[in-house]
Amino acid sequence: MNINAVDLFCGIGGLTYGIQEAGINVVAGFDFEESCRFAYEKNNGAKFFLRNIKELEDDEINSLYPEDTDIKILIGCAPCQPFSAYSHRYKNSESKREKMDLLDYFGKQIELVKPDIVSMENVPQLKHTQIFEDFCKLLEKNGYKFKYKIAYAPAYGIPQNRRRLLLLASKFGDIDFLNELKKENYPTIRDAISSLPKLEAGETDKKDPLHRARKLSELNLKRIRSSKQGGTWRDWDKSLLPNCYKKTSGSSYGSVYGRLDWDKPSSTITTQFPGYGNGRFGHPEQDRAISLREGAILQSFPRDYEFIENKKNYPYGKIAMQIGNAVPPKLGEVIGKSIIRHLKGQGG
Repeated sequence: MNINAVDLFCGIGGLTYGIQEAGINVVAGFDFEESCRFAYEKNNGAKFFLRNIKELEDDEINSLYPEDTDIKILIGCAPCQPFSAYSHRYKNSESKREKMDLLDYFGKQIELVKPDIVSMENVPQLKHTQIFEDFCKLLEKNGYKFKYKIAYAPAYGIPQNRRRLLLLASKFGDIDFLNELKKENYPTIRDAISSLPKLEAGETDKKDPLHRARKLSELNLKRIRSSKQGGTWRDWDKSLLPNCYKKTSGSSYGSVYGRLDWDKPSSTITTQFPGYGNGRFGHPEQDRAISLREGAILQSFPRDYEFIENKKNYPYGKIAMQIGNAVPPKLGEVIGKSIIRHLKGQGG
């Protein structure tokens, strides 16, 4: 059968890459960030469309599926910042209100395209919102059977403590996800990045410009040298503590300035992961924060995934944001394999 997918909110292609690794062809991706174009098209062989989903023509997505398509799939991860735990403090912010309705527009495209299979991925907090309840009602109204779960990334082969809401919907009947790994088989940081060349803070690997670590101040160098593997700022001499951690109110921020542990999954890779003081992003044994390449690998991007066209001068912070916001490719692969298993069960 000829199976084709379109990826809404595609970013740099994490979901597309994983879906294609599972054996499903993705013909196109849509996103409103032009800076995502290079990585998306370079690594995936799919067309990137710079478009705001709110402004799509009614037949725009449907026209992209090849005429001989047997199974149409629509996948996507609406920008999740509006639903994150952090954003819940800012319920009335204008930017949040503008993004909250993106899932509604995804639902509109489902009604226009009428795909056979739908996949949606987002932050766990979305599960408790009215907009998610409305999305599920839209699926029911349009004849879909659906299943959703809060997936723990290590249980699907991703070496970081990340939890995501996954949803699959099908016109053909009940659909479910692949079985999870047993805990003893969860991947670790050692499995993922221990073979990469060593780096000093501020250094870039000569063979891989993305394996680049930010420079640290003398004070932060002293701090990380005083940190134990898997430890925090509580391991330091009091003279090294920032003023805020000398107060009782600062004691709750235990993972800030922390080192990762070789034999555990990493902390969640956020958009701020290259900064030593932004979370538990210190390398397990080298005196630096993890590099862009290490963050990408911990997100389960392959080691040769290309993020930059200009290898000598590129926006470091922008690439970190794209990596942190990406759907982990291995999660996309789980979604794709779950779809393939479902279709085979239907006699496809």
